[in-house]
Amino acid sequence: MSVRIAIIGGTGVYDPNILDNIRDEKVSTAYGEVGMKIGDYQGKSVAFLNRHGVGHSVPPHLVNYRANIAALKELGVKSIFATAAVGSLNRNMAPGHFVFSDQFLDFTKVRKNTFFEGGEQGVVHIDMTDPYCPELRKVLTSAAEDLGLTYHRYGTYVTCEGPRFETPAEIKMYQLLGGDLVGMTSVPEVVLAREKEMCYANISMVTNYAAGISPTKLTHQEVLDVMAENAGNLKKLAMKAISLIDPERGCLCQEALERLNKE
Repeated sequence: MSVRIAIIGGTGVYDPNILDNIRDEKVSTAYGEVGMKIGDYQGKSVAFLNRHGVGHSVPPHLVNYRANIAALKELGVKSIFATAAVGSLNRNMAPGHFVFSDQFLDFTKVRKNTFFEGGEQGVVHIDMTDPYCPELRKVLTSAAEDLGLTYHRYGTYVTCEGPRFETPAEIKMYQLLGGDLVGMTSVPEVVLAREKEMCYANISMVTNYAAGISPTKLTHQEVLDVMAENAGNLKKLAMKAISLIDPERGCLCQEALERLNKE
């Protein structure tokens, strides 16, 4: 059975046991070998990729994003649901809420963020007008509605380098620029997925208000605690979304390079 759907698990979302008939898979790519688990859900084959490795051993700025995305492409994946724990810059987006981002701001610094570095790959300027697949975001909205979860269908995800948390001054700047959420993983994942012509949707769970907004100093344990409290809802949301999509669905995201070449 072809693997057309993938979940990229972020902080606190390491539970492939939501799948049946689970097997371990290792995929070799030009950027490194990637381990993941593949299982079945309602007759659909799903890949579960642990972004930060076993025991959260890989910090966000050192994740091998290119290998991860290339491995999913190698499997034949068309649709990616990527989970993330985020801080909120928007008081309307409270801890425990879900946000299906539609835009991002990129403040990363040292990451390999493209497959196209000249040479044999050439130079490609990929369109990112709608970075997060609009169709998958509609599916997530429908899933959240069906489950009665509190969600926001729009949000601008500010991706920071990490692994440190942000200063209050940085948070204020991000707010002024229109940011709603702050996290450390969405870029370059979302960009690489578009370069590989895969649909990518972000499922952000707000775990805290960001520095300068939160009344307390931030800790990673706070993030883990809120994720643990809401892990059940996150799993239900992801699996409900998977139940709603056709694994063989087509989309403009899956024609990104073809459309680029026609312009």
